[in-house]
Amino acid sequence: MADRFRITLAQLNPIVGDIDGNAAKAIAAWEDAREAGADMVALPEMFITGYNTQDLVMKPAFHRSAMAAIEELAAKCADGPAMAIGGPWVEDENLHNAYLILKNGKIGSKVLKHHLPNETVFDEVRLYDSGPLGGPYSVGNTRIGSPICEDSWHPDVAETLEETGAEFLLVPNGSPYFRNKYDVRLNHMVARVVETGLPLIYLNMVGGQDDQVFDGGTFGLNPDGTLAFRIPVFDEALRHIDLERGDEGWRIAPADVAPQPDEWEQDYRAMVQSLRDYMRKTGFQNALLGLSGGVDSALVAAIAVDAIGAENVRCVMLPSEYTSQESLDDAEAVAKALGVHYDYVPISDSRSAVTETLAPLFTGREADLTEENIQSRLRGLLLMAISNKFGEMLLTTGNKSEVAVGYATIYGDMNGGYNPIKDLYKTRVFETCRWRNANHRDWMSGPSGEVIRPSVIDKPPSAELREDQKDSDSLPDYPVLDTILDILVDQEGSIADCIAAGFDGDVARRVEHLIYMSEYKRFQSAPGTRLTSRAFWLDRRYPIVNRWRDRS
Repeated sequence: MADRFRITLAQLNPIVGDIDGNAAKAIAAWEDAREAGADMVALPEMFITGYNTQDLVMKPAFHRSAMAAIEELAAKCADGPAMAIGGPWVEDENLHNAYLILKNGKIGSKVLKHHLPNETVFDEVRLYDSGPLGGPYSVGNTRIGSPICEDSWHPDVAETLEETGAEFLLVPNGSPYFRNKYDVRLNHMVARVVETGLPLIYLNMVGGQDDQVFDGGTFGLNPDGTLAFRIPVFDEALRHIDLERGDEGWRIAPADVAPQPDEWEQDYRAMVQSLRDYMRKTGFQNALLGLSGGVDSALVAAIAVDAIGAENVRCVMLPSEYTSQESLDDAEAVAKALGVHYDYVPISDSRSAVTETLAPLFTGREADLTEENIQSRLRGLLLMAISNKFGEMLLTTGNKSEVAVGYATIYGDMNGGYNPIKDLYKTRVFETCRWRNANHRDWMSGPSGEVIRPSVIDKPPSAELREDQKDSDSLPDYPVLDTILDILVDQEGSIADCIAAGFDGDVARRVEHLIYMSEYKRFQSAPGTRLTSRAFWLDRRYPIVNRWRDRS
């Protein structure tokens, strides 16, 4: 009869700073594990504090509170399975990202993270001290190695654990989503399995935290590299996984392998999940947005409805004399299809009042961008007034193309608390709308079927701030613009790279200039869902004052 080790994997959604709430989740998972006869329950990296804490973890009162909560967990969970939980730990006056193994009423073992990530959204070199390369810990008669997140992306930690007697690897993670991230993780974990010959369990958290979304997707690999199980992405889940030891050592018993959604579904789910959690975790129940009849606001409306339900979403049309009948019809159609509350608030009288107020000062000057921005800022003013009066979070609706080149009005359409499409280029906005019309999932609170009618998607984009205005009057066509932006922003490429890709050098230089000139706007913009590894905010930090330009 083969030996058996049962581990309960807690793919859960913590809240940063909610130490008591996170501890309660851990206890509930432990109780479930005890009922299932598990030997151990495992929670993700830094679970007790939530992740990513940023500088909050350096506050002594905070990390001391987290450490005390872990010690209290150990005492409460003495009679049952061991618990492995991530949290901060101070050792020899150094602060560590740690994985604590609780058993028999106390902290039995501590694993201290060795490799500290210091790129993209991570600043762990700034926050933590590096721990030593260490050996495995024991749960019963089984020796387990736990490379913490980044430690599993390097061969030395796993190899040291294998050489010092680990029988399988349990990797706790706080690994945030970006497009196709699962494939990157899987390739690294397969490499660790090949190098060590050990089974490996990759445990990830789920949930939104500011711009980041943790997508779960916990999985297990056997020594031959085969996938033993996979938990669905984005969903909270508890899974009891058995390992069995035979003549060739430990193997993970086969379990359900959840299907992996394609990148369009995962991007959309990330935007829905991030908005849902951002509102829930900040205490907002209702949202509003300006619904212009354009494709961006229509998509944000759909995301909001899928995140929190139509009954909690208010859409407002704020037309001026430049708003076309087509836009009026499209906005109303989207509102009806989604089932949201829909308000109609014309701005023409307000615009006239502002124009008359400024007329003595502006005498003798031609109308220009100033008058266009007045319209946008009036809309921002009115939407913020509605937000204040009804306690509803205002959502902004600028896509990544507009955010990149500053095709938005600061203190106008950039007003708001969150932007779920901030990291979605315009060309992907169109395709995402088509995807949502054709697909519905049980995690969506909105209706199935066509919620964004084709005329919204197919018409030429326009801000409608002057007669017959089109986005293409000011910007290259979006397929051109987005490809240049991908080279300059996502790939950190050069003007020469743009030219090599077949684009006109002057057009590329103009786009680069707009990117740099718009940094001050992005600095003041709302947070939004991170979908790529080069999202605007923590992934890409540029100076506001910057005279450098690529002369290639």
